[in-house]
Amino acid sequence: MSEVLLNVMRGGMVESRHRGDLAVIDVDGKVVFSLGDPHFKTFWRSAAKPFQALTLVEEGGIERFALSGRELAVIVSSHGGEEEHTQTVASVLAKTGCTESDLACGPAAPLHPPAAERLMRRNLPFLPLHNPCSGKHSGMLALCKLKGWPVEGYQRPGHPLQRNTLAVIAEMTATGVSEITIGVDGCGVPVFGLPISGMAQAYARLARPGAPAGQTRSTALQIIRQAIVEHPFFVAGTGRLDTALMEVTAGRVVAKFGAEGVYCAGLAGRGLAMCLKIEDGGTRALAPVIIEVMTHLGWLTDEELVKLEAWRRPLTRNHRGEIVGSLEVAYRF
Repeated sequence: MSEVLLNVMRGGMVESRHRGDLAVIDVDGKVVFSLGDPHFKTFWRSAAKPFQALTLVEEGGIERFALSGRELAVIVSSHGGEEEHTQTVASVLAKTGCTESDLACGPAAPLHPPAAERLMRRNLPFLPLHNPCSGKHSGMLALCKLKGWPVEGYQRPGHPLQRNTLAVIAEMTATGVSEITIGVDGCGVPVFGLPISGMAQAYARLARPGAPAGQTRSTALQIIRQAIVEHPFFVAGTGRLDTALMEVTAGRVVAKFGAEGVYCAGLAGRGLAMCLKIEDGGTRALAPVIIEVMTHLGWLTDEELVKLEAWRRPLTRNHRGEIVGSLEVAYRF
């Protein structure tokens, strides 16, 4: 059963609460630490993106299309739609012989508010390139080109690309294909429902690639992790938790946000990872809980905690800018 993980405080009183579940897992699938139900089943959402890109890397797509580290990072991103992000997605499309019209993700407002405001001030439309999942879709198009699969309908569950991705997700999470619930993500592609323990185990394998993955897969996981931690801006962007965690820890932590209150993070070289799901799907509880758990587990240094303080204990301000409350982790370690 989900536990109360975060209290929203105002005037010394709890105004709201967020419940959730968390699993900390090693590469073998052992539960190292948990809150609530470590096997709670939910949709992985965008935290699955490093593994949706795995076949592209395994089968030589990086070399075939001369993709850079930042281009691979944007392929696994939920980017903010900042200019550097959209330019990088456009570069991936150009290198693979695709165009923006091939993207099936649909147009969306940039997640980065200033980027959205600039477009609106200039009376410019929101485009598929601005969609936070356009990088993932550009990677899917690249895999279609690499494998000779049709581009048309690549987002549908029956397409060879999506059947391949489902098999990879099952392998990386140690979950049977028949046990995975398939839904439709916000960007139109299949999304995978499975236990958070399986999600965490996949990130543990990303954090420390090796047996039983095999040499080809281990190398691909290393390439993906290196791109993520070396180019954290292209994984998320300005003012985003993913980017902050990886910048502050100099890549020791690899982290990825997912919609509806899902968050995954792995500790490089240790083969440990966590997955958090906030029950109500809210995102404001993610940073304080994730950072507090990392602190409890010894993943962060005192110096790093100082740099992450604003994320660890966010303050609530009124319209006058006065501090009127805070977000406080409820669980006592």
